[in-house]
Amino acid sequence: MLVHEFGDKKNPVIVLLPGTACYWKGNFGHVIDELSQDFLVASVSYTGFDEEDKGTFHSVTEEVELIEDYVNEHYNGNILCAYGCSLGGSLVGLLTQRNRIKMKYGILGSSDLDECGPVKAKLLGKLFTKLVYPLIHEGRFRNRLLQKRYEKRMAEDDPYNQAFMAIVGSNEHDMSFLSRESLYNQFVSDPITPLDEKIDNGYTQIHVFYALKMGEKYRECYLRHFKDPVIHEHDLRHEELLALYPEKWCELIREICL
Repeated sequence: MLVHEFGDKKNPVIVLLPGTACYWKGNFGHVIDELSQDFLVASVSYTGFDEEDKGTFHSVTEEVELIEDYVNEHYNGNILCAYGCSLGGSLVGLLTQRNRIKMKYGILGSSDLDECGPVKAKLLGKLFTKLVYPLIHEGRFRNRLLQKRYEKRMAEDDPYNQAFMAIVGSNEHDMSFLSRESLYNQFVSDPITPLDEKIDNGYTQIHVFYALKMGEKYRECYLRHFKDPVIHEHDLRHEELLALYPEKWCELIREICL
């Protein structure tokens, strides 16, 4: 795992945690300059998901431990905020639940927090990796039907499609460094790493950027896993706020943290 820092070291620390199969530059590159005006931005790059990291991603729990160790070593165990995009929201929940670092605010961005058993997770992981790995490495699906649907979607007059792919990073950055094993392990380990219910460590305030178009069931999910989360509703799709409205996203981060 690597951490890329931006901004004045005297500023409060905000840790940025990418989503599933995401490259940190694609995920957060378009908001780092703005955030670094007020924060020391620590953008995490998971093990195996960085051209400078030749390791293999093994599990979500292992990554959480690495993040905790880094925060304890470099920031005296104390940060102002952690923002988790999608998968990263699960890590925010685990950081809050484990309470090995001091974190005043934890923010989940459109996270689904879906859970399932290991057998189902492995089956889905094999399918996901088979389909997505070529897209990340070659920029296209090998399955002809999926490729046609992908091309049709990208040609639509909807800026969200291009912006969402930019967040992943595969259409703007060379991600040939990412191994099939790391991609598979990341996808499988997320749903089999459960979060507690009514998480409350007595210190961290949880906020959720709730994309209403994901479905009502996710509100119930957030209320089940966290005690008294502050839910910010947006009539948007999964991580659309970050992808298409970075200025509003940064403004909301500031409103919460400063």
